[in-house]
Amino acid sequence: MKAGDVRAMGDEQLKLAERNTTEELWKLRFQHHTGQLQNTAGLRETRKKLARIKTVLNERQRGMEGN
Repeated sequence: MKAGDVRAMGDEQLKLAERNTTEELWKLRFQHHTGQLQNTAGLRETRKKLARIKTVLNERQRGMEGN
């Protein structure tokens, strides 16, 4: 998910995406620690996705609407 895609989402969609991505990251971490995770690159991608979502939410909360 690219930054442009995240910015195009509505506030409710972003909050839902944040919740889902946080849950997905938790599951990936759990799989990694139990040795069941095959694709470790998914951890990094999911962390970046969550960071993008949180950045846009924070910008909107502060009224900046990133340029």
